[in-house]
Amino acid sequence: FIRIARFAPLIGLFIGFLQSFIWLLLKFFNWPNISATLICIAINIFITGGLHIDGLIDIADGIAAGPSKRIEAIKDSRIGAIGVQSFAIILILQIAAIIKLGFYAPFAFPLAAFWGRLSQVFAIGSYDYMFQKESSSFHKKNWKGTSQEIRPSLIIIILGITFFLFLTNLNIYTSLLLISCISSGFISSILIPYFINNILGGQNGDSYGAGLVITETTNLLLLSIILVPN
Repeated sequence: FIRIARFAPLIGLFIGFLQSFIWLLLKFFNWPNISATLICIAINIFITGGLHIDGLIDIADGIAAGPSKRIEAIKDSRIGAIGVQSFAIILILQIAAIIKLGFYAPFAFPLAAFWGRLSQVFAIGSYDYMFQKESSSFHKKNWKGTSQEIRPSLIIIILGITFFLFLTNLNIYTSLLLISCISSGFISSILIPYFINNILGGQNGDSYGAGLVITETTNLLLLSIILVPN
């Protein structure tokens, strides 16, 4: 468990596949897309206990409070107006993306959940812990280097590509589709922790969660554009 962060993307795949199963089950019983979308989002929040959403809200409140009161706002258990608005915006964006995905939603859920948690791997390995003077980061303390911790994720990516190629006829369209899905997810999982770190000057448990939610949402939006361009 002390090195559980390296398996976060695998856990994301499990959650994503569960969302896909629920989506397909609901569609089998002719539930409309909007209803299936809301339930799949609720399933995600329920399984994670809303932990990452809480991180998003705390970080949004911290950024809104300004540099002088940022740490105090992040640690404050009360929810501010900007935190609530950030949560509402994320929900709206996820709902819009999943509805647009429609038929492709079961394919997008595992991908978005995987890349969202891969962003945590990059955040932990690449940036300093914000509160290191007060306490040590559990994940950072047991970190063996990003090159080692990312290996399970690389295995998953390779297996996923192999599985995709096995199920599809490799032509120009499917090749571009595969490249677009992988590159968009990989780039966002690197850039979003980078931007969060630049704003906060460090990372902590809340920022790991915020990065996950933002990366996950970004990938749902990107996939809705890539897989359903019209």
